[in-house]
Amino acid sequence: MQRAAIIASTLIFIAGTVAQAAPSTRESPERAADARDKIVCKRFVRTGSLASAYRTCKTKWEWERERENVRQFGVSDSCSARADPSTGSCM
Repeated sequence: MQRAAIIASTLIFIAGTVAQAAPSTRESPERAADARDKIVCKRFVRTGSLASAYRTCKTKWEWERERENVRQFGVSDSCSARADPSTGSCM
């Protein structure tokens, strides 16, 4: 019984320490009051990977234009959408 209590308290302590040590990876969201020329960077996880990610930076206006294109036409002008599958580079 005493052994179980020690193990439980140790696990709770470790979980609390890990939660505090984990850095926040959230990007700041776009706000309506931001200037159109403000650079906004977003982090995307690569498809098929749990850990590999890439970061894309665009102006607020470019993000809005891309979002509107996707809404209207289902078209994205981001690099990942235009990447050459054989080389992985943008066309």
